[in-house]
Amino acid sequence: MNLVTHLECSSCGNSLAPHQVYNVCPICKLPLLVRYDLQEAKRRITRGTQSGGLDGIWKYFQLMPVVHEKNVVSLGEGQTPLIHAKELGRSLGLNELFIKDESLNPTGSFKARGMSAAISMAKELGIQKVVVPSAGNAASAMAAYAAQANMEAQIFMPKDVPQANYSECKVFGAHVTLIDGVISDCGRAVAERKDKEGWFDLSTLKEPYRVEGKKTMGYELAEQMGWKLPDWIFYPTGGGTGLIGMWKAFAEMEALGWIGPERPKMVVVQASGCAPIVKAFQEERSKAEPWPDPHTVAAGLRVPVAIADFLMLRILRESGGTAVTVDDEEMKSTIRRIGASEGIFCAPEGAACLPALEKLRRDGLIQPQDRIILFNTGAGLKYPLVE
Repeated sequence: MNLVTHLECSSCGNSLAPHQVYNVCPICKLPLLVRYDLQEAKRRITRGTQSGGLDGIWKYFQLMPVVHEKNVVSLGEGQTPLIHAKELGRSLGLNELFIKDESLNPTGSFKARGMSAAISMAKELGIQKVVVPSAGNAASAMAAYAAQANMEAQIFMPKDVPQANYSECKVFGAHVTLIDGVISDCGRAVAERKDKEGWFDLSTLKEPYRVEGKKTMGYELAEQMGWKLPDWIFYPTGGGTGLIGMWKAFAEMEALGWIGPERPKMVVVQASGCAPIVKAFQEERSKAEPWPDPHTVAAGLRVPVAIADFLMLRILRESGGTAVTVDDEEMKSTIRRIGASEGIFCAPEGAACLPALEKLRRDGLIQPQDRIILFNTGAGLKYPLVE
């Protein structure tokens, strides 16, 4: 028995029947979120147990939107390690510094979680053609999962996307269109063609299910930390699906009685060359303005406008967190530093979290006893930044 009750607009609260094809709220055109009967789930599911013998992100099957297990499209995503960064912690006077290493997911990034959920739901709903605009890792993840589901995959990517991501998409049989611009330009190209071509749009938070895959990071983190959430989570943020997904997971777990009301302080980390959420947060705005001339070596952070900006800003304020910028040179030097200290080859997005932490430590916001999580969202091997 599936526990999904409805889809709910994250802005206007509009309620829609589940198990039908939707992109965004038909009223306000903003993101839809999946809602569950959590009281029934509380009676059925014991904290930390697996659902139906599945593993990875699908360990939480009864808290996921797919009705029939046969429709799950999985490449073994999830259950990534939480590594105690002892050497880095010592250098900062921190005893409990951890790195959640998402680079060990299929296709080398956290995007695998979201695309596993989204492609599984597309399969269940009878969708045959999917499309996504992407700065890199979402494209290769979608291509891989679409290949396993025998779906047509259309990818729109900036011309200067990391070569590894382009190669992956081609290997997985996707149709790739390169655009002279950034991810928002790719999004416009998708919008112009998708209805005519019959493509279902899997853009970040323009469909309800990628966030369900990403929320499993929150479930895993709680379980790996003994059901006591950390004090701080530093998260490299472009479109924000992971941030929003984890926050959703924390609320669901509290309703299930698995954790209490305490929440981590969430920290958005962005590149100084593309920081719309940081700017909006500092200016105490509820929405962000599009960032002009976005540029950064961290392809996943080169997102000048995000449909869910208002949700990210709300989470930062509800959690008592903040938003920090890091420049490209800091990211590049930190990749080597994390590698030499902890044996983790971070993507520049993940590497950005450490200098962000150091800034808050210098400002006196981080205390020695705090439990801190840095998210490495992807594999550094995809970026030719370190000689």
